[in-house]
Amino acid sequence: MKFAYAIAYVEDVAKTTTFYKNAFGFETKFISPEKDYAELISGDTTLAFASLELGNQNIPIGLNPLNQKEIPFAIEWAFTSENIDLDFTKALDNGAILISPIKTKPWGQQVGYLRDLNGHLIEICTPMKE
Repeated sequence: MKFAYAIAYVEDVAKTTTFYKNAFGFETKFISPEKDYAELISGDTTLAFASLELGNQNIPIGLNPLNQKEIPFAIEWAFTSENIDLDFTKALDNGAILISPIKTKPWGQQVGYLRDLNGHLIEICTPMKE
């Protein structure tokens, strides 16, 4: 088995993919003609977005959408960066919301936290040293 996709349900798929391109440099791999599903080129695991409407069609019990004004869900996406200061600033300049500035962990890794325009929690960190 292989972890292939992380899919987030959002209000506006096209707006979200544009945000991820501008904030993090991820290019669009696929977007449906209806613009209700998109995949980004983000490394070994595909980061994808689907509309809440599509999600509610697929998930019979419905979905609980994120809200920027509420505490984030207890899940995050972590993106590694070789130039964390530049990439963190670029994300903020393109609309990401600061949660916690970059800090150095006791094991030497640098880590900072943001939220995207939908409220998803994002960690930007340096790669773990071998």
